Amino acid sequence: MQTPADRKTRRARGFVAAADLLRDRIRAAGESRGFAATKLLTRWDEVAGPTIAAFCRPVEVRHAKGGIGATLTVLATGAVAPLVEMRKLEIIERVNACYGYNAIARLRITQTAPKGFAEVAAPFTPARRAAAAPDAAAQAAASGISDTELRLALATLAANVQAKSKP
Repeated sequence: MQTPADRKTRRARGFVAAADLLRDRIRAAGESRGFAATKLLTRWDEVAGPTIAAFCRPVEVRHAKGGIGATLTVLATGAVAPLVEMRKLEIIERVNACYGYNAIARLRITQTAPKGFAEVAAPFTPARRAAAAPDAAAQAAASGISDTELRLALATLAANVQAKSKP
């Protein structure tokens, strides 16, 4: 719970990034599954590479009792588990590069059904809106332009402005 003094100092320094507000909770959730570095979870696409990240994602890191090297468990669907198995050494190498030392010695693959688990990654790319088609008024506004590409771009811009201004 924030005290009034905490709110006052927060207001004094301005806006706070969402990542800063969630950092402690993400760290606690990651540490409960054995992840010392949360960037392995938050930046899995960059760490593993886009092709490997499309097939699997990290679930947990288990450290051996008194031993060196941990076991990384990744989640993959049954159909792509053999592909992940073939790239096991590459995944271990990339994860160790993320940590900066040989933290992971083994990789364990857990297979699951392609549908039905709640941890499906949500896409973060916004949906693209279709551009408004230039109507007769927009084409007439750009008719004096001799360059074809520029005329089409200006007609599309005019159509978008007209579409925004209509109630």
